[in-house]
Amino acid sequence: MAKNKKDLKGLKLFFLMTFSFVIGGVVMFALLKWTPLINDVLGSSSNNTVITKNKTQVYEKTSLKAAIDKIYDAVVVISVYENDKLQSTGSGFVYKVDNKYGYILTNEHVVEDSKDIKVTMSNDEETEAEKLGGDEYLDLAVLRISKDKVKMVANIGSSEEVNLGDSIFTVGAPMGYDYRGSVTSGVLSGKDRMISVSVGNSSNDDWIMRVLQIDAALNPGNSGGPLLNVNGEVIGVCSMKLVDSQIEGMGFAIPIEYAMNHVDSLENGKKIEWPVLGISMLNTTDTMNLYRNQIMIDDDITEGVVIVKCEDDSSAAKSDLKKGDVIIKIDNAKVKNIAYLRYELYQHQAGDTIEITYIRDGKEHTTKVTLGKSS
Repeated sequence: MAKNKKDLKGLKLFFLMTFSFVIGGVVMFALLKWTPLINDVLGSSSNNTVITKNKTQVYEKTSLKAAIDKIYDAVVVISVYENDKLQSTGSGFVYKVDNKYGYILTNEHVVEDSKDIKVTMSNDEETEAEKLGGDEYLDLAVLRISKDKVKMVANIGSSEEVNLGDSIFTVGAPMGYDYRGSVTSGVLSGKDRMISVSVGNSSNDDWIMRVLQIDAALNPGNSGGPLLNVNGEVIGVCSMKLVDSQIEGMGFAIPIEYAMNHVDSLENGKKIEWPVLGISMLNTTDTMNLYRNQIMIDDDITEGVVIVKCEDDSSAAKSDLKKGDVIIKIDNAKVKNIAYLRYELYQHQAGDTIEITYIRDGKEHTTKVTLGKSS
């Protein structure tokens, strides 16, 4: 009997100690979490900020540092010289290496018609670069440097996996060498934007590019640099900025998939063979030149492309098309002007057969055309 009482007393003591331990833990947790005095003495953490008694430290959970480290040494400054004088600068990035060389992707307009090209690496080492190939419609070019100069190779990502509002950033040399390695960030503002651009020294809108829209700052010198996702993967090639006194924060980049589809040809110095109709053409809005070519169109036709001439033995000459016809569609895609016509044509290959809708004498007609290739 005495033994049972002793066991019961020990059991009660055990439960009392356990209860006290649990209650004490709860009280201590509450003091640490909600009592300002305890916070002052021991410090507290909330979100990205750690506060101690006399010092505040901020730790960026959303910092891009890790992503920047994955690309920074792959980005280069491109300097173009003529007669030993600096003519222009741009950016680029190493996307590939082989046994002998490193390969750099940039914009064609950065290195157009240039033979004296130098590349500055992230460690400020300068080296000669050779242009292998470029195309003005793609606005892409490939340069080559010695492999031993390469510090890092960029990781290629996918623009298709990035959504509106996702964080993006760029690395480049805005305003030239002095600001090399500049990082700007923002969000993806738009996908599949159709932007009219001019080619070479043209003052007209020569064709349409399907691009990514961003709000990260782009300035002269950023052209050719990489657009990146938060993992430090290249999702685009920065190409242009919409500049207007009333517009701010609209930059554009060529989707990386589009660029990589053509790098093999550019690496091998092959001219891109664009499909052609074989026509001379004017926009419907170019009334002065239409008049000079003795072409009259109805006033209510405000969009489309007017055929001035079908070249001999061309694809157009072998179809039903003739001078004065107004092309308004290619395969049911609307043709607003020459830029849109080229864009739709360049979705095809030479040898493809397309359907063209055109207006003649106020009526719509269709014809099939087998595309030729550029010479």
